[in-house]
Amino acid sequence: MKEKSQERRILLIRTDRIGDVLLSTPAIKAAREAYPNAHIAMMVRPYAADIVDGNPYLDEVILYDKDGEHKSIFGTLRFVVGLRKKRFDLAVILHPTNRSNMIPFLAGIPERVGYDKKGGIFLTKKLEDVKHIGQKHEIDYNLDVLRAAGIEAKDRALYMPVRAGDERIIDRFFLLNDLDKKDTVIAIHPGASCPSKRWPAYRFGRVADELIDRHKVRVVIIGGPADLKTVRETESGMLHRPIILSEDHSLGEVAALLKRCKIFISNDSGPVHIAVAVGTPVISIFGRLDPGLSPTRWGPVGPRDIVIHKDVGCKYCKAHDCEINFKCLDAITVEDVLNAAESLLKKV
Repeated sequence: MKEKSQERRILLIRTDRIGDVLLSTPAIKAAREAYPNAHIAMMVRPYAADIVDGNPYLDEVILYDKDGEHKSIFGTLRFVVGLRKKRFDLAVILHPTNRSNMIPFLAGIPERVGYDKKGGIFLTKKLEDVKHIGQKHEIDYNLDVLRAAGIEAKDRALYMPVRAGDERIIDRFFLLNDLDKKDTVIAIHPGASCPSKRWPAYRFGRVADELIDRHKVRVVIIGGPADLKTVRETESGMLHRPIILSEDHSLGEVAALLKRCKIFISNDSGPVHIAVAVGTPVISIFGRLDPGLSPTRWGPVGPRDIVIHKDVGCKYCKAHDCEINFKCLDAITVEDVLNAAESLLKKV
């Protein structure tokens, strides 16, 4: 390993979902604090670029388009050739996949640290992959990899830049929807990546209606392209008309919106961690029992955040293959979420 007095070229790699990338942002700051003069880059998928583009601790964002131009073997090899030219000397792979472990090997990066799973043979330093046990938070599993590379983190705070251009777009969104800066705005996100994470859409609608009636709040529903059906189901079941942030808004614009909200109510999903990063209190709804999928590992980490999660006695969680119609999610009532929301509203 190079001495700290020498300039290093460090590549952090995280090529999975947006929430996972956000939970890796403490590692970026830790690397910069350990090596203030290093060239530090992060390799992510294109859809996660907004999360790290503009991070003050990064010199470069490298996009690996696994589903596009780098999907084929030849596309990946072209990517490897480009990466090799950058002459990184340390790769920190925060989530193990065959490609994320293999690519830095093929790119000739001499020091490669990560979890011994899915291509662990390509690593020079391996950690036992015990993430599925879920004994601690994903942030801490990320920092374990950094520690194995000789870097200690001083804090666990998430970071996502909120760019001026995105804030101007949300200024216009507020204006078009007659939202005032004095309004109490609450955002809800009824979507999620799989059915085992989705609290019923109509219950999100009932929570929204009750908060509007009781507290005169303004409610904005957010969701990406995959959440369009769920967003419409939530809207159609409401007595009051909500405001919809259309699915074509960028993650940067979502961050700018969430920064202005008093509360964010959501299933376990990536936008939860965006809200945490911009300082908005979160109510996060969890269903699954599996420790590796639990709030202990994936819950929001803000100081005022609330997790709602009920154990309904399952001995083994089958996640999206549930045979009892997601009883864990059904056990969470509208009143449970309302009570959590009202406890946070008292503090704003």
